[in-house]
Amino acid sequence: MKIVVAMDSFKDSLPAPRACDVVAQAIASVTPSAEIIVKPMADGGEGTAEALIAASSWRSRSRHGRPATARFAETSAMTGTKPEPGGNGQWIEKTVMGPLPDMQVGAGFAWFPSDKTAVVEMAAASGLPLLPLEERNPLKTTTYGTGQLIAAAIEHGAGRILLAVGGSATVDGGVGAATALGWRFLDRKGREVGLGGGQLHLIDRIVPATQPIRATVEVLCDVDNPLCGEHGAAKVYGPQKGATEEMVQVLEKGLAHLARVVHKQLGRDIADVAGAGAAGGLAAGALTFMGARLVSGIDTVMAQSRLAEALAGADWVITGEGRFDEQSLRGKVVAGVARLAKTSGSKVAVLAGQVLLESGEYQDLGIVEAMPCMNSRMPLQYAMQNSDRLLAETAKRFAQRHLCG
Repeated sequence: MKIVVAMDSFKDSLPAPRACDVVAQAIASVTPSAEIIVKPMADGGEGTAEALIAASSWRSRSRHGRPATARFAETSAMTGTKPEPGGNGQWIEKTVMGPLPDMQVGAGFAWFPSDKTAVVEMAAASGLPLLPLEERNPLKTTTYGTGQLIAAAIEHGAGRILLAVGGSATVDGGVGAATALGWRFLDRKGREVGLGGGQLHLIDRIVPATQPIRATVEVLCDVDNPLCGEHGAAKVYGPQKGATEEMVQVLEKGLAHLARVVHKQLGRDIADVAGAGAAGGLAAGALTFMGARLVSGIDTVMAQSRLAEALAGADWVITGEGRFDEQSLRGKVVAGVARLAKTSGSKVAVLAGQVLLESGEYQDLGIVEAMPCMNSRMPLQYAMQNSDRLLAETAKRFAQRHLCG
């Protein structure tokens, strides 16, 4: 029997590599002769770099090699563990500007030397979790550090940048990142405009970088929000990043002004592009200043991790996340894995902290089983504190029900 474990993270509880490891060990304890291949997943947001490093480093365990009950590698370079021999992914550490101009943060990027690809997570440098609640202010926060990571990845030899844009603390239209890459933004008096979303309305002239970017940039994006308007970056995402109603109005005017200047001086219309509003408009900035294109996050992660190859001949693929609900069926990991599994004929099981869908709502995707780790009486805090044990117990129940006999 061949089983692929392709779990997403359980938010604020288990990173994807750890969730995969827990499930793999639990299944191996019940069916020790099974071949188990682990491919941690992400949808292009936080945790994407870690998941791809772990996916590149995994080697299956089966009766044809070492026993399935052998130690399962925790392969994240970011958590201090060592990849399996032959693992392709590496974590390259860098110190860059944080979400606020006076911050320095230890960040980095994932590096895959075999195809000269770097995965840059904007959350590592410009993410909301880096700021305490009282310092979250998108009028001041900047993507400059993300631009520094992109520049560092190119200097390291990257010919392709996968830019994961989830978890942003910013609404600066990507101007900070572009500044770090050599673009200049000047006010009416020819002075450099400051960093942060509150400075966008001051931009009068855009001066391109003297050296074009020496890599292709793909923005991992599964939202369709435009840069401006009712569904745009400021009005939809600003409040999530600490913006008051008054701040949202300032940010909206700033992004609209940036779009007008870009259209007039660079000939690009970015205001209404679907997905351009992702990460406070960083997606729009990447399109404009980095020549980027927007791509599906989950599809890119599945391709980069070679999930389709792993699924060939697999009897089951086990995926999951913290909360399996309606959003899971649209552009998220579970939906992507289930869609890909149809091409291999593999049966799909979902193990999740909570399952909030009826079987009729997910069976059309090819999902055979969805099992929750929590019961209806269990407090969420308790479940999060005991997530390893609960997930392991659920995986064992699944194996006993579907893989034995």
